[in-house]
Amino acid sequence: MNPKDNKDRKDASPKRQRGSAVRSVTSVPSSPEGFIPPHGGYQNLLSYQKAQMVYDATVYFCAHFLSKKDRTYDQMVQAARSGKQNIVEGSQISGTSKELELKLTNVARASQEELLDDYRDFLRTRGLAEWTPDHAYSLRLRRLNRTPGANYETFKKGIEHPDPAICANVILGLVKVTSYLLDRQLKSLEKAFVEQGGLREAMTRARLAHRAKRWKELK
Repeated sequence: MNPKDNKDRKDASPKRQRGSAVRSVTSVPSSPEGFIPPHGGYQNLLSYQKAQMVYDATVYFCAHFLSKKDRTYDQMVQAARSGKQNIVEGSQISGTSKELELKLTNVARASQEELLDDYRDFLRTRGLAEWTPDHAYSLRLRRLNRTPGANYETFKKGIEHPDPAICANVILGLVKVTSYLLDRQLKSLEKAFVEQGGLREAMTRARLAHRAKRWKELK
């Protein structure tokens, strides 16, 4: 074999990509005759949009009200990131594993709960009060959360307020909403799994449909 031909063959071979295989920005459609369902599209999930706000707000909060030497600083930022990133990974991996999608979504929910407790600790240890559900600011926050297309800018005045009590309570409200949305998402995923099964069931259905089609063509 010509050495040059061998070199060209090596150069044409695909290179292994580094990084996580479950990161994506857009939804990936399935083949019309395939068994892998549409997956991805996490940016359209309201739970992700709220989790992203919680992460950005937590980064701001920690930078302004906590010392970088405080272990809580990193723990809060990491919990907020986990609450966002696990939604991303769960959404993308749902195409091949409904079980992992459920697990990752549940990890995102658990991270939000951890963050909720951190904000409550911050308020309690400084003698600051958590807003009650009927507090005027809580009612205002609830109305803002119902705003179509609400984003960081919608809550910026509260998130970046110089009073740490207001800042913490606003973010607490966002964490509660995110947790509520993830609870609903988990129930929806559970129902879909019970009714439709996972990848194995989809593979079986696709294989049976393929066989039926072949038999029809042979007749």
